[in-house]
Amino acid sequence: MHVFNAVTGDTLAITGSEALLHTSVAQLKSMVSTQSSLPVSAFRLSTLNDVQLYNCNRLQDYAITMGTTVHLDTWDGWVDFLRGCLLGHRLTVQTHLSEERLVRRFQLRVALYIAATLGHLDMAGWLLERGAHAGEPVGVHPYRQWCHKTAHRDAAKCPIHAAVENSQLLILKLFVTRNILSLVCQNPDGRNPLKIAIQHGHRDCVRYLANKLCSVVSLPNMSLPMHIYLQMKHWVRLGQRRAATNQSQYTTGAPFKARVGDMLLVDGFNQPQMSYKSRKAMTTLKRDQSRPIQTKTVQLLPPIRNLCSVSLSKKAQPQLPSMQSVNPGDLKTTQNRWKSDDKRGRFPLLSVNRERVQKKVFAEPPPKFSNILTASLEKLSQQCDRTPRENAMYYLGIASTFKEKPWSKQLSIARTLARRHLHPMA
Repeated sequence: MHVFNAVTGDTLAITGSEALLHTSVAQLKSMVSTQSSLPVSAFRLSTLNDVQLYNCNRLQDYAITMGTTVHLDTWDGWVDFLRGCLLGHRLTVQTHLSEERLVRRFQLRVALYIAATLGHLDMAGWLLERGAHAGEPVGVHPYRQWCHKTAHRDAAKCPIHAAVENSQLLILKLFVTRNILSLVCQNPDGRNPLKIAIQHGHRDCVRYLANKLCSVVSLPNMSLPMHIYLQMKHWVRLGQRRAATNQSQYTTGAPFKARVGDMLLVDGFNQPQMSYKSRKAMTTLKRDQSRPIQTKTVQLLPPIRNLCSVSLSKKAQPQLPSMQSVNPGDLKTTQNRWKSDDKRGRFPLLSVNRERVQKKVFAEPPPKFSNILTASLEKLSQQCDRTPRENAMYYLGIASTFKEKPWSKQLSIARTLARRHLHPMA
């Protein structure tokens, strides 16, 4: 059969015997996850008629035969995000992270799983700094947390398991360096990374993991074997979590953490929110759905004759405010001025009693700055019996007595003396 990948646009070929048609959908999703490098909780499978394939059913229940093409869809708006994860583009992944906290954490786990599968070292280091953990299962989407009992068993796989299965030694070393407890992280079958590496025959990973597990941890006062140190560290970490959250269940079957108002999707009751549409298309669709439809009532305009009559009546009967300060003799002149302004297209202004408001009228233009400066210099010469040039030379001579100071400093001293001499005179 064939599986059309809506994320990459490629078609995956699923080969095998006819017994594959009698297997469950969960086994088919595991095979698709291995070929597409996507975790099983990041996509769904459906027929060309948009009939979703559930994990608990078999392929023959959907009348799937040899040569049938199955469609792979992802969550709404996740196409660009998953493409960035597959290509290892950190900026693209960061741009398409969700604004919801729970969904964003789930996206970080999915991105770390893909980076561990494909060996994107830079991407994996950045995701670890953002709070993702190599020993934390990918899990299911927060919208499906009430359906955790029917979830795919591969949803409990961790990124370190994906790194070992694909023989990504550099990624494996990075995970172990950041968190030593990832050495004993078990997959859904109960195997740790060393057993997984032995199962797949990856010699480099087996050698590295065996050396780590057989090493000795040196502490200030003692030395402990690695397996005892890991057990003690696991107990300490478990106690810290219990003290922080006051809860005692931290197994894979722990109850979900839902709050009032969270989105929930139950199989068979809600419309599946998994399609191949991009984030931009989904944002535009949500905006159009949330925007209310506004209908405008069409108002009939009155005929032109009525408008002319109304405008003429308004011009003929102007309503003027009562002004107590206006003299009776000035009323006619004021009305004549309003009529002339109305003909020119101006707005009529309120009249002002000119007897109360007195304005200073300058018969001549204001004096220029040069004239003011010349007058002040003449007054200075009359008071000091020295011309401005002689006055400047006088203060420069006083300032030149400070021989230990530079010339620019002496000039500023002369200016200060002249300024202080002018203030008392003024």
